Amino acid sequence: MTRIFPRLLLSLLAAAPVLVQAETVGHVDTAFKLIGRNHQVVVEAFDDPKVKGVACYVSRARTGGIKGTLGLAEDTADASVACRQVGEISFTGPLKEQEEVFSQSASILFKKVRIVRMVDAKRNTLVYLVYSDKLIDGSPQNNVTAVPVPAALAIPLR
Repeated sequence: MTRIFPRLLLSLLAAAPVLVQAETVGHVDTAFKLIGRNHQVVVEAFDDPKVKGVACYVSRARTGGIKGTLGLAEDTADASVACRQVGEISFTGPLKEQEEVFSQSASILFKKVRIVRMVDAKRNTLVYLVYSDKLIDGSPQNNVTAVPVPAALAIPLR
């Protein structure tokens, strides 16, 4: 029994989606707030965890003021993504046809900015979609970008 639990835990962790943390590239202030930080548009970068040579840049609104500074505000659903080939593309293993690769909280409760990678096998292209969701009512606002994979390199699918 004591050997089964660690193996079960390892198998669950292996099956969990691989999500990455973004690095802040920079930000601009969009509205002055007398108390607390200003409203901002933040640009963050992350490398696709399963596709070496592809980096994504996400811009999103960050609410300021007292609530924003304390982490109690709800950010708007405005977000944009641009993914680019930044090196030789290679894969760490087979990809799912659709998989979440990034998720970050946009409020203290139940709202997230998410990026999903989709594989367009017919065109040998990776498509990245950014959107915001909420437990009860999400937003249709979204943005999409695509990274073509060289023709000599087939995208491995699961």
